[in-house]
Amino acid sequence: MLSHRVLSFWMVCSLALGAAHIPAGETGGEPGLTLQTRSRVAEPGRAGEYRIVHKTVRWDPRKTAVIICDMWARHWCDGACRRGAELAPRIDAFVTAARQRGALIVHAPSGGMEHYANHPARLRAQQTPQAADVPEGMAGWNNRIASEEGAVWPLDQSDGGCDDQPRCPNREMDVHQTAAIRIDDSDAISDSGVECWNLFAQRGIDNVILVGVHTNMCVIGRPFGLRNMVRVGKNVLLARDLTDTMYNPRQAPLVSHVRGTEMIVEYIEKYVCPTIVSSSLLGGPALRFSEDKRPHVAIIVSDDHYRADAKLPAFAQMLGDRYGLYCTVLHGEGEADIRGLDELQAANVLIVYVRRLALPADQLAKIRAYVDAGKPLVALRTASHAFSVRDRAPADRAQWPAFDKEVLGGNYHGHGSDKAGTDVTTAPDAADHPIVAGVSPSSWHSSGSLYYVSPIDPSAKVVLTGSSEGKTEPLAWVRQHRGGTVVYNALGHWDDFEMPQFQAVLVNSVFFALGQPVPEPAKKIKTP
Repeated sequence: MLSHRVLSFWMVCSLALGAAHIPAGETGGEPGLTLQTRSRVAEPGRAGEYRIVHKTVRWDPRKTAVIICDMWARHWCDGACRRGAELAPRIDAFVTAARQRGALIVHAPSGGMEHYANHPARLRAQQTPQAADVPEGMAGWNNRIASEEGAVWPLDQSDGGCDDQPRCPNREMDVHQTAAIRIDDSDAISDSGVECWNLFAQRGIDNVILVGVHTNMCVIGRPFGLRNMVRVGKNVLLARDLTDTMYNPRQAPLVSHVRGTEMIVEYIEKYVCPTIVSSSLLGGPALRFSEDKRPHVAIIVSDDHYRADAKLPAFAQMLGDRYGLYCTVLHGEGEADIRGLDELQAANVLIVYVRRLALPADQLAKIRAYVDAGKPLVALRTASHAFSVRDRAPADRAQWPAFDKEVLGGNYHGHGSDKAGTDVTTAPDAADHPIVAGVSPSSWHSSGSLYYVSPIDPSAKVVLTGSSEGKTEPLAWVRQHRGGTVVYNALGHWDDFEMPQFQAVLVNSVFFALGQPVPEPAKKIKTP
Protein backbone atom coordinates (compact mmCIF):
# COMPACT_ATOMS: atom_id res chain seq x y z
CA MET A 1 0.00 0.00 0.00
CA LEU A 2 1.18 3.55 -0.68
CA SER A 3 2.21 5.53 2.37
CA HIS A 4 0.07 8.46 3.44
CA ARG A 5 3.02 10.75 2.77
CA VAL A 6 3.19 9.56 -0.82
CA LEU A 7 -0.55 9.94 -1.17
CA SER A 8 -0.36 13.46 0.22
CA PHE A 9 1.91 14.39 -2.65
CA TRP A 10 0.42 12.41 -5.50
CA MET A 11 0.11 15.69 -7.35
CA VAL A 12 3.90 15.68 -7.70
CA CYS A 13 3.55 12.57 -9.83
CA SER A 14 0.87 14.34 -11.84
CA LEU A 15 3.14 17.27 -12.51
CA ALA A 16 5.92 14.96 -13.62
CA LEU A 17 3.57 13.17 -15.99
CA GLY A 18 2.39 16.51 -17.29
CA ALA A 19 5.91 17.35 -18.40
CA ALA A 20 5.55 14.84 -21.22
CA HIS A 21 4.77 16.23 -24.65
CA ILE A 22 1.08 16.34 -25.49
CA PRO A 23 0.37 16.59 -29.25
CA ALA A 24 -1.11 19.82 -30.56
CA GLY A 25 -3.87 17.89 -32.30
CA GLU A 26 -5.89 18.14 -35.46
CA THR A 27 -8.04 21.03 -34.21
CA GLY A 28 -5.22 22.96 -32.59
CA GLY A 29 -5.48 25.92 -34.97
CA GLU A 30 -9.25 26.27 -34.90
CA PRO A 31 -10.86 29.06 -32.83
CA GLY A 32 -14.07 27.10 -32.21
CA LEU A 33 -14.74 23.77 -30.55
CA THR A 34 -15.23 20.90 -33.01
CA LEU A 35 -16.18 17.86 -30.96
CA GLN A 36 -16.92 14.27 -31.95
CA THR A 37 -19.76 13.07 -29.72
CA ARG A 38 -21.02 9.58 -28.98
CA SER A 39 -24.48 8.67 -27.70
CA ARG A 40 -26.78 5.64 -27.56
CA VAL A 41 -30.29 5.91 -28.95
CA ALA A 42 -33.04 3.43 -28.09
CA GLU A 43 -34.15 1.35 -31.07
CA PRO A 44 -37.91 1.73 -31.61
CA GLY A 45 -39.73 -1.53 -31.03
CA ARG A 46 -36.57 -3.32 -29.81
CA ALA A 47 -36.66 -3.16 -26.03
CA GLY A 48 -33.27 -2.85 -24.39
CA GLU A 49 -31.40 -2.30 -27.66
CA TYR A 50 -29.51 0.88 -28.47
CA ARG A 51 -27.88 2.24 -31.59
CA ILE A 52 -24.49 3.89 -31.07
CA VAL A 53 -24.51 7.29 -32.76
CA HIS A 54 -21.45 9.40 -33.59
CA LYS A 55 -21.95 13.06 -34.45
CA THR A 56 -19.78 16.11 -34.91
CA VAL A 57 -20.88 19.24 -33.06
CA ARG A 58 -19.41 22.71 -33.29
CA TRP A 59 -19.69 24.91 -30.24
CA ASP A 60 -18.93 28.57 -29.69
CA PRO A 61 -16.28 28.48 -26.94
CA ARG A 62 -17.52 31.80 -25.56
CA LYS A 63 -20.79 30.05 -24.77
CA THR A 64 -19.07 27.00 -23.29
CA ALA A 65 -17.91 26.09 -19.78
CA VAL A 66 -15.70 23.21 -18.65
CA ILE A 67 -16.35 22.08 -15.06
CA ILE A 68 -13.58 20.16 -13.27
CA CYS A 69 -15.22 17.99 -10.64
CA ASP A 70 -13.49 16.97 -7.39
CA MET A 71 -9.92 16.61 -8.59
CA TRP A 72 -8.75 16.78 -5.00
CA ALA A 73 -5.13 16.79 -3.87
CA ARG A 74 -5.67 13.56 -1.93
CA HIS A 75 -8.55 11.10 -1.96
CA TRP A 76 -9.14 8.57 0.82
CA CYS A 77 -8.70 5.66 -1.63
CA ASP A 78 -5.19 4.84 -2.89
CA GLY A 79 -6.46 3.51 -6.21
CA ALA A 80 -8.42 6.72 -6.79
CA CYS A 81 -5.23 8.68 -6.05
CA ARG A 82 -3.19 6.69 -8.55
CA ARG A 83 -5.71 7.14 -11.32
CA GLY A 84 -6.19 10.80 -10.40
CA ALA A 85 -2.47 11.33 -10.88
CA GLU A 86 -2.78 9.93 -14.40
CA LEU A 87 -5.82 12.06 -15.22
CA ALA A 88 -4.56 15.40 -13.96
CA PRO A 89 -1.97 16.31 -16.65
CA ARG A 90 -4.38 15.54 -19.48
CA ILE A 91 -7.19 17.47 -17.76
CA ASP A 92 -4.85 20.44 -17.35
CA ALA A 93 -3.94 20.32 -21.04
CA PHE A 94 -7.61 20.00 -22.01
CA VAL A 95 -8.81 22.98 -19.96
CA THR A 96 -5.81 25.02 -21.11
CA ALA A 97 -6.83 24.42 -24.73
CA ALA A 98 -10.47 25.25 -23.94
CA ARG A 99 -9.45 28.41 -22.06
CA GLN A 100 -7.27 29.58 -24.94
CA ARG A 101 -10.28 29.30 -27.23
CA GLY A 102 -12.42 31.41 -24.90
CA ALA A 103 -14.27 28.86 -22.74
CA LEU A 104 -14.93 29.48 -19.05
CA ILE A 105 -13.14 27.02 -16.76
CA VAL A 106 -14.88 26.23 -13.46
CA HIS A 107 -12.80 24.46 -10.81
CA ALA A 108 -15.08 22.54 -8.45
CA PRO A 109 -13.11 20.79 -5.68
CA SER A 110 -16.17 20.17 -3.53
CA GLY A 111 -15.78 21.10 0.12
CA GLY A 112 -12.58 23.01 -0.53
CA MET A 113 -13.86 26.53 -1.08
CA GLU A 114 -12.30 27.88 2.13
CA HIS A 115 -8.85 27.27 0.66
CA TYR A 116 -9.58 29.78 -2.10
CA ALA A 117 -11.33 32.52 -0.13
CA ASN A 118 -9.26 35.37 -1.62
CA HIS A 119 -8.50 33.88 -5.03
CA PRO A 120 -9.76 36.02 -7.93
CA ALA A 121 -11.42 32.96 -9.46
CA ARG A 122 -13.32 32.25 -6.24
CA LEU A 123 -14.35 35.88 -5.85
CA ARG A 124 -15.60 35.88 -9.42
CA ALA A 125 -18.03 33.07 -8.67
CA GLN A 126 -19.17 34.63 -5.39
CA GLN A 127 -19.61 38.14 -6.74
CA THR A 128 -21.46 37.29 -9.95
CA PRO A 129 -24.94 38.81 -9.60
CA GLN A 130 -27.77 36.47 -8.73
CA ALA A 131 -29.66 35.46 -11.86
CA ALA A 132 -33.37 36.18 -11.94
CA ASP A 133 -34.26 32.68 -13.08
CA VAL A 134 -32.32 30.22 -10.90
CA PRO A 135 -34.07 26.86 -11.42
CA GLU A 136 -35.38 25.00 -8.43
CA GLY A 137 -33.05 22.26 -7.22
CA MET A 138 -29.75 23.89 -8.21
CA ALA A 139 -28.52 23.82 -4.62
CA GLY A 140 -28.77 20.07 -4.08
CA TRP A 141 -27.71 16.68 -5.39
CA ASN A 142 -29.64 15.14 -8.24
CA ASN A 143 -30.12 11.38 -7.98
CA ARG A 144 -32.18 10.83 -11.14
CA ILE A 145 -33.67 12.71 -14.06
CA ALA A 146 -36.73 11.89 -16.13
CA SER A 147 -34.75 10.25 -18.94
CA GLU A 148 -33.46 7.65 -16.46
CA GLU A 149 -36.94 6.35 -15.67
CA GLY A 150 -36.78 2.57 -15.63
CA ALA A 151 -33.00 2.48 -16.16
CA VAL A 152 -30.90 -0.05 -14.25
CA TRP A 153 -27.67 1.21 -12.68
CA PRO A 154 -24.87 -1.03 -14.02
CA LEU A 155 -22.52 -1.22 -11.01
CA ASP A 156 -22.72 -2.24 -7.37
CA GLN A 157 -20.87 0.57 -5.59
CA SER A 158 -22.42 -0.10 -2.19
CA ASP A 159 -18.99 -0.78 -0.66
CA GLY A 160 -17.76 2.71 -1.55
CA GLY A 161 -15.88 1.57 -4.62
CA CYS A 162 -12.34 1.24 -3.26
CA ASP A 163 -10.54 -1.46 -5.26
CA ASP A 164 -7.48 -1.75 -3.02
CA GLN A 165 -6.84 -4.82 -0.88
CA PRO A 166 -7.12 -4.42 2.00
CA ARG A 167 -9.71 -1.68 1.63
CA CYS A 168 -8.36 1.79 2.39
CA PRO A 169 -9.62 3.45 5.58
CA ASN A 170 -11.95 6.43 5.22
CA ARG A 171 -9.18 8.85 6.16
CA GLU A 172 -9.31 12.61 5.94
CA MET A 173 -8.93 13.97 2.43
CA ASP A 174 -7.09 17.03 1.17
CA VAL A 175 -9.80 18.89 -0.72
CA HIS A 176 -7.56 21.43 -2.36
CA GLN A 177 -7.63 20.88 -6.10
CA THR A 178 -4.48 19.08 -7.22
CA ALA A 179 -1.67 21.47 -8.10
CA ALA A 180 -1.26 19.61 -11.38
CA ILE A 181 -4.30 21.48 -12.76
CA ARG A 182 -3.56 25.18 -13.01
CA ILE A 183 -6.16 27.69 -11.84
CA ASP A 184 -5.99 30.87 -13.90
CA ASP A 185 -7.16 34.19 -12.49
CA SER A 186 -9.66 34.35 -15.37
CA ASP A 187 -11.32 31.09 -14.26
CA ALA A 188 -14.01 30.51 -11.65
CA ILE A 189 -13.89 28.37 -8.49
CA SER A 190 -17.19 27.04 -7.19
CA ASP A 191 -18.84 23.88 -5.93
CA SER A 192 -22.27 25.54 -5.95
CA GLY A 193 -24.88 24.78 -8.57
CA VAL A 194 -26.45 28.20 -7.96
CA GLU A 195 -23.16 30.03 -8.44
CA CYS A 196 -22.51 28.08 -11.63
CA TRP A 197 -25.97 29.02 -12.90
CA ASN A 198 -25.28 32.69 -12.14
CA LEU A 199 -21.96 32.56 -14.00
CA PHE A 200 -23.56 30.87 -16.97
CA ALA A 201 -26.49 33.29 -17.06
CA GLN A 202 -24.19 36.30 -16.98
CA ARG A 203 -22.03 34.97 -19.81
CA GLY A 204 -24.73 33.41 -21.98
CA ILE A 205 -23.26 29.93 -21.56
CA ASP A 206 -25.35 27.20 -23.15
CA ASN A 207 -22.77 24.40 -23.36
CA VAL A 208 -21.12 22.48 -20.51
CA ILE A 209 -18.38 19.84 -20.53
CA LEU A 210 -17.72 17.83 -17.36
CA VAL A 211 -14.33 16.33 -16.49
CA GLY A 212 -13.00 14.88 -13.26
CA VAL A 213 -14.12 12.29 -10.73
CA HIS A 214 -15.97 10.19 -9.94
CA THR A 215 -18.33 9.47 -12.80
CA ASN A 216 -20.74 7.23 -10.91
CA MET A 217 -21.01 9.58 -7.94
CA CYS A 218 -20.02 13.25 -8.01
CA VAL A 219 -19.69 13.90 -11.75
CA ILE A 220 -23.23 12.76 -12.43
CA GLY A 221 -24.95 13.81 -9.21
CA ARG A 222 -23.51 17.00 -7.73
CA PRO A 223 -25.44 20.29 -8.02
CA PHE A 224 -23.19 21.27 -10.94
CA GLY A 225 -23.08 17.72 -12.32
CA LEU A 226 -24.35 16.08 -15.48
CA ARG A 227 -27.92 15.45 -14.35
CA ASN A 228 -28.58 18.98 -13.15
CA MET A 229 -27.00 20.59 -16.19
CA VAL A 230 -29.14 18.43 -18.48
CA ARG A 231 -32.24 19.07 -16.38
CA VAL A 232 -31.91 22.85 -16.71
CA GLY A 233 -31.52 22.68 -20.48
CA LYS A 234 -27.80 23.00 -21.11
CA ASN A 235 -26.05 21.16 -23.92
CA VAL A 236 -23.94 18.76 -21.89
CA LEU A 237 -21.01 16.47 -22.67
CA LEU A 238 -18.87 14.19 -20.52
CA ALA A 239 -15.20 13.82 -21.48
CA ARG A 240 -15.17 10.06 -21.07
CA ASP A 241 -11.37 9.66 -21.00
CA LEU A 242 -10.97 12.38 -18.36
CA THR A 243 -12.94 10.64 -15.64
CA ASP A 244 -12.88 7.60 -13.38
CA THR A 245 -15.31 5.62 -11.23
CA MET A 246 -15.32 4.41 -7.67
CA TYR A 247 -15.79 0.75 -8.46
CA ASN A 248 -14.43 -2.41 -6.88
CA PRO A 249 -14.15 -5.27 -9.41
CA ARG A 250 -15.03 -7.72 -6.63
CA GLN A 251 -18.56 -6.31 -6.74
CA ALA A 252 -21.21 -6.94 -9.41
CA PRO A 253 -20.99 -7.17 -12.34
CA LEU A 254 -17.47 -8.53 -11.64
CA VAL A 255 -15.66 -6.73 -14.44
CA SER A 256 -12.33 -4.91 -14.45
CA HIS A 257 -12.16 -1.39 -13.05
CA VAL A 258 -11.69 0.15 -16.49
CA ARG A 259 -14.60 -1.85 -17.90
CA GLY A 260 -16.72 -0.71 -14.95
CA THR A 261 -15.97 2.89 -15.86
CA GLU A 262 -16.94 2.17 -19.46
CA MET A 263 -20.26 0.71 -18.30
CA ILE A 264 -21.06 3.91 -16.41
CA VAL A 265 -20.11 5.93 -19.49
CA GLU A 266 -22.44 3.78 -21.59
CA TYR A 267 -25.24 4.33 -19.07
CA ILE A 268 -24.69 8.08 -19.32
CA GLU A 269 -24.72 7.92 -23.12
CA LYS A 270 -28.07 6.11 -23.02
CA TYR A 271 -29.91 8.10 -20.38
CA VAL A 272 -28.14 11.38 -19.61
CA CYS A 273 -25.94 12.99 -22.27
CA PRO A 274 -23.41 12.30 -25.05
CA THR A 275 -19.68 11.97 -24.44
CA ILE A 276 -16.45 13.01 -26.13
CA VAL A 277 -12.77 12.23 -25.72
CA SER A 278 -10.10 14.81 -24.97
CA SER A 279 -8.52 14.20 -28.37
CA SER A 280 -11.17 16.49 -29.85
CA LEU A 281 -9.12 19.40 -28.53
CA LEU A 282 -5.69 17.92 -27.90
CA GLY A 283 -5.10 15.39 -30.65
CA GLY A 284 -3.14 12.28 -29.83
CA PRO A 285 -4.79 9.08 -28.61
CA ALA A 286 -7.42 9.30 -25.89
CA LEU A 287 -6.12 8.84 -22.35
CA ARG A 288 -6.06 5.27 -21.05
CA PHE A 289 -5.08 4.29 -17.54
CA SER A 290 -1.79 2.44 -17.25
CA GLU A 291 -3.62 -0.58 -15.81
CA ASP A 292 -5.61 -0.98 -19.05
CA LYS A 293 -3.68 -3.60 -21.02
CA ARG A 294 -6.42 -4.56 -23.49
CA PRO A 295 -5.46 -4.76 -27.19
CA HIS A 296 -6.62 -1.65 -29.03
CA VAL A 297 -8.85 -2.03 -32.09
CA ALA A 298 -9.30 1.16 -34.13
CA ILE A 299 -12.19 1.25 -36.61
CA ILE A 300 -12.51 3.77 -39.44
CA VAL A 301 -16.04 4.00 -40.78
CA SER A 302 -18.21 6.35 -42.81
CA ASP A 303 -21.98 6.39 -42.94
CA ASP A 304 -22.88 6.53 -46.62
CA HIS A 305 -22.97 2.81 -47.39
CA TYR A 306 -24.31 -0.50 -46.09
CA ARG A 307 -25.32 1.03 -42.72
CA ALA A 308 -21.71 0.74 -41.67
CA ASP A 309 -22.16 3.64 -39.25
CA ALA A 310 -24.51 1.43 -37.18
CA LYS A 311 -23.01 -2.00 -37.77
CA LEU A 312 -19.36 -1.29 -36.94
CA PRO A 313 -19.99 0.57 -33.65
CA ALA A 314 -22.20 -2.35 -32.58
CA PHE A 315 -19.45 -4.77 -33.55
CA ALA A 316 -16.95 -2.72 -31.55
CA GLN A 317 -19.25 -2.86 -28.54
CA MET A 318 -19.41 -6.64 -28.81
CA LEU A 319 -15.62 -6.93 -29.07
CA GLY A 320 -15.37 -5.06 -25.80
CA ASP A 321 -18.20 -6.80 -23.97
CA ARG A 322 -17.49 -10.35 -25.04
CA TYR A 323 -13.81 -10.49 -25.88
CA GLY A 324 -12.23 -7.84 -23.67
CA LEU A 325 -10.83 -5.63 -26.43
CA TYR A 326 -10.54 -1.84 -26.27
CA CYS A 327 -12.17 -0.29 -29.34
CA THR A 328 -12.13 3.18 -30.84
CA VAL A 329 -14.55 4.08 -33.64
CA LEU A 330 -13.38 6.93 -35.88
CA HIS A 331 -16.45 8.11 -37.70
CA GLY A 332 -16.69 10.41 -40.70
CA GLU A 333 -20.43 11.10 -40.39
CA GLY A 334 -20.89 11.30 -44.14
CA GLU A 335 -18.10 13.80 -44.62
CA ALA A 336 -14.72 13.14 -46.18
CA ASP A 337 -13.27 14.25 -42.87
CA ILE A 338 -12.36 11.67 -40.23
CA ARG A 339 -11.16 13.24 -36.99
CA GLY A 340 -9.24 11.43 -34.29
CA LEU A 341 -6.84 9.51 -36.52
CA ASP A 342 -4.06 10.06 -33.99
CA GLU A 343 -5.60 7.00 -32.31
CA LEU A 344 -3.74 4.96 -34.92
CA GLN A 345 -0.53 5.75 -33.05
CA ALA A 346 -1.73 3.47 -30.24
CA ALA A 347 -3.80 0.94 -32.21
CA ASN A 348 -2.86 -2.74 -32.35
CA VAL A 349 -5.16 -3.49 -35.29
CA LEU A 350 -7.13 -1.30 -37.70
CA ILE A 351 -10.49 -2.13 -39.29
CA VAL A 352 -11.38 -0.06 -42.37
CA TYR A 353 -14.89 0.13 -43.82
CA VAL A 354 -15.26 3.29 -45.88
CA ARG A 355 -16.13 4.00 -49.49
CA ARG A 356 -14.66 6.44 -52.01
CA LEU A 357 -13.33 9.15 -49.73
CA ALA A 358 -10.82 11.80 -50.71
CA LEU A 359 -9.54 12.84 -47.30
CA PRO A 360 -7.59 15.89 -46.18
CA ALA A 361 -3.97 15.13 -46.97
CA ASP A 362 -2.88 15.08 -43.32
CA GLN A 363 -5.57 12.54 -42.45
CA LEU A 364 -4.70 10.15 -45.26
CA ALA A 365 -1.05 10.51 -44.30
CA LYS A 366 -1.85 9.14 -40.84
CA ILE A 367 -3.56 6.10 -42.35
CA ARG A 368 -0.63 5.58 -44.72
CA ALA A 369 1.82 5.83 -41.83
CA TYR A 370 -0.06 3.13 -39.94
CA VAL A 371 -0.20 0.79 -42.93
CA ASP A 372 3.37 1.46 -44.05
CA ALA A 373 4.59 0.59 -40.56
CA GLY A 374 3.42 -2.98 -41.22
CA LYS A 375 0.73 -2.92 -38.55
CA PRO A 376 -2.28 -5.30 -38.71
CA LEU A 377 -5.24 -4.40 -40.93
CA VAL A 378 -8.72 -5.84 -41.49
CA ALA A 379 -10.56 -4.35 -44.48
CA LEU A 380 -14.22 -4.87 -45.36
CA ARG A 381 -16.07 -4.77 -48.66
CA THR A 382 -15.89 -1.18 -50.00
CA ALA A 383 -12.45 -0.73 -48.45
CA SER A 384 -11.20 -2.01 -51.82
CA HIS A 385 -12.06 1.46 -53.12
CA ALA A 386 -11.84 3.28 -49.81
CA PHE A 387 -9.68 6.21 -50.89
CA SER A 388 -10.44 6.47 -54.60
CA VAL A 389 -13.17 8.78 -55.89
CA ARG A 390 -14.71 8.64 -59.35
CA ASP A 391 -14.40 12.35 -60.05
CA ARG A 392 -11.45 14.67 -59.65
CA ALA A 393 -10.77 15.33 -55.98
CA PRO A 394 -10.49 18.90 -54.66
CA ALA A 395 -6.96 20.25 -54.55
CA ASP A 396 -6.77 20.03 -50.76
CA ARG A 397 -7.82 16.36 -50.73
CA ALA A 398 -5.73 13.24 -51.18
CA GLN A 399 -6.50 9.84 -52.71
CA TRP A 400 -4.89 6.42 -52.60
CA PRO A 401 -6.21 4.56 -55.64
CA ALA A 402 -3.54 1.86 -55.35
CA PHE A 403 -4.59 0.93 -51.78
CA ASP A 404 -6.49 -2.10 -53.09
CA LYS A 405 -3.61 -3.50 -55.13
CA GLU A 406 -0.67 -2.42 -52.98
CA VAL A 407 -2.04 -3.15 -49.52
CA LEU A 408 -5.03 -5.48 -49.84
CA GLY A 409 -3.65 -7.44 -52.76
CA GLY A 410 -6.98 -7.07 -54.54
CA ASN A 411 -8.21 -6.08 -57.97
CA TYR A 412 -11.73 -4.70 -57.56
CA HIS A 413 -13.35 -3.92 -60.91
CA GLY A 414 -17.09 -4.12 -60.34
CA HIS A 415 -19.77 -6.29 -58.81
CA GLY A 416 -22.61 -8.60 -59.72
CA SER A 417 -26.35 -8.35 -59.27
CA ASP A 418 -27.65 -6.95 -55.99
CA LYS A 419 -30.73 -9.16 -56.30
CA ALA A 420 -28.76 -12.36 -56.81
CA GLY A 421 -26.56 -11.97 -53.75
CA THR A 422 -23.59 -14.25 -53.14
CA ASP A 423 -23.22 -17.90 -52.18
CA VAL A 424 -20.36 -18.08 -49.69
CA THR A 425 -18.22 -21.12 -48.94
CA THR A 426 -14.95 -21.91 -47.23
CA ALA A 427 -12.14 -22.23 -49.77
CA PRO A 428 -11.28 -25.91 -50.45
CA ASP A 429 -7.79 -25.73 -48.94
CA ALA A 430 -8.68 -23.37 -46.06
CA ALA A 431 -10.81 -25.57 -43.82
CA ASP A 432 -8.16 -25.52 -41.08
CA HIS A 433 -7.36 -21.81 -41.31
CA PRO A 434 -7.92 -19.88 -38.04
CA ILE A 435 -10.15 -17.31 -39.76
CA VAL A 436 -12.79 -19.94 -40.53
CA ALA A 437 -12.31 -21.91 -37.30
CA GLY A 438 -15.66 -22.73 -35.74
CA VAL A 439 -17.63 -21.36 -38.70
CA SER A 440 -20.59 -23.65 -39.18
CA PRO A 441 -22.14 -24.34 -41.56
CA SER A 442 -19.23 -23.59 -43.85
CA SER A 443 -21.53 -22.39 -46.66
CA TRP A 444 -24.21 -19.70 -46.53
CA HIS A 445 -25.90 -17.01 -48.62
CA SER A 446 -25.13 -13.31 -48.40
CA SER A 447 -27.52 -10.59 -49.54
CA GLY A 448 -24.57 -8.59 -50.86
CA SER A 449 -23.59 -8.62 -54.51
CA LEU A 450 -20.51 -10.57 -55.58
CA TYR A 451 -17.40 -8.41 -55.92
CA TYR A 452 -15.32 -9.03 -59.05
CA VAL A 453 -11.69 -9.09 -57.90
CA SER A 454 -9.80 -11.70 -59.93
CA PRO A 455 -6.91 -11.97 -60.28
CA ILE A 456 -5.68 -11.15 -56.79
CA ASP A 457 -2.11 -11.14 -55.47
CA PRO A 458 -0.80 -14.70 -55.95
CA SER A 459 0.79 -14.61 -52.49
CA ALA A 460 -2.61 -14.14 -50.84
CA LYS A 461 -4.22 -17.08 -49.04
CA VAL A 462 -7.92 -17.31 -49.98
CA VAL A 463 -10.13 -18.44 -47.09
CA LEU A 464 -13.62 -17.78 -48.53
CA THR A 465 -14.96 -17.86 -52.07
CA GLY A 466 -18.17 -16.40 -53.44
CA SER A 467 -20.35 -17.47 -56.35
CA SER A 468 -23.20 -15.76 -58.16
CA GLU A 469 -24.79 -16.16 -61.57
CA GLY A 470 -22.18 -18.63 -62.75
CA LYS A 471 -19.14 -16.69 -61.56
CA THR A 472 -16.84 -17.59 -58.66
CA GLU A 473 -14.45 -15.11 -57.06
CA PRO A 474 -12.10 -14.93 -54.08
CA LEU A 475 -14.14 -13.41 -51.27
CA ALA A 476 -11.81 -13.22 -48.28
CA TRP A 477 -8.06 -13.63 -48.12
CA VAL A 478 -4.97 -13.05 -46.02
CA ARG A 479 -1.63 -11.62 -47.06
CA GLN A 480 1.38 -9.76 -45.70
CA HIS A 481 2.14 -6.11 -46.33
CA ARG A 482 5.49 -4.79 -45.10
CA GLY A 483 5.56 -7.54 -42.52
CA GLY A 484 2.06 -6.91 -41.19
CA THR A 485 -0.99 -9.15 -41.50
CA VAL A 486 -3.73 -7.92 -43.84
CA VAL A 487 -7.17 -9.54 -43.97
CA TYR A 488 -9.63 -8.49 -46.66
CA ASN A 489 -13.26 -9.61 -46.75
CA ALA A 490 -15.63 -8.55 -49.54
CA LEU A 491 -18.64 -9.31 -47.35
CA GLY A 492 -20.17 -6.53 -45.26
CA HIS A 493 -23.77 -6.06 -46.42
CA TRP A 494 -25.91 -5.02 -43.44
CA ASP A 495 -27.59 -8.43 -43.45
CA ASP A 496 -24.18 -10.12 -43.14
CA PHE A 497 -23.83 -8.74 -39.63
CA GLU A 498 -26.86 -10.82 -38.61
CA MET A 499 -25.25 -14.02 -39.92
CA PRO A 500 -23.41 -16.02 -37.23
CA GLN A 501 -20.93 -17.29 -39.82
CA PHE A 502 -19.92 -13.79 -40.87
CA GLN A 503 -19.77 -12.66 -37.26
CA ALA A 504 -17.42 -15.53 -36.43
CA VAL A 505 -15.23 -14.86 -39.48
CA LEU A 506 -14.94 -11.18 -38.56
CA VAL A 507 -14.09 -11.88 -34.92
CA ASN A 508 -11.55 -14.49 -35.99
CA SER A 509 -10.04 -12.03 -38.47
CA VAL A 510 -9.42 -9.47 -35.74
CA PHE A 511 -7.70 -11.98 -33.46
CA PHE A 512 -5.73 -13.50 -36.35
CA ALA A 513 -4.50 -10.04 -37.36
CA LEU A 514 -3.51 -9.40 -33.74
CA GLY A 515 -1.49 -12.60 -33.75
CA GLN A 516 -3.62 -14.09 -30.99
CA PRO A 517 -5.52 -17.41 -30.87
CA VAL A 518 -9.04 -17.09 -32.21
CA PRO A 519 -11.74 -17.40 -29.53
CA GLU A 520 -14.21 -20.20 -29.10
CA PRO A 521 -17.24 -20.04 -31.44
CA ALA A 522 -19.67 -17.40 -30.21
CA LYS A 523 -23.42 -17.25 -30.23
CA LYS A 524 -25.13 -15.01 -32.75
CA ILE A 525 -24.41 -11.35 -32.16
CA LYS A 526 -27.41 -9.06 -32.55
CA THR A 527 -26.61 -5.71 -34.13
CA PRO A 528 -28.94 -2.85 -35.04
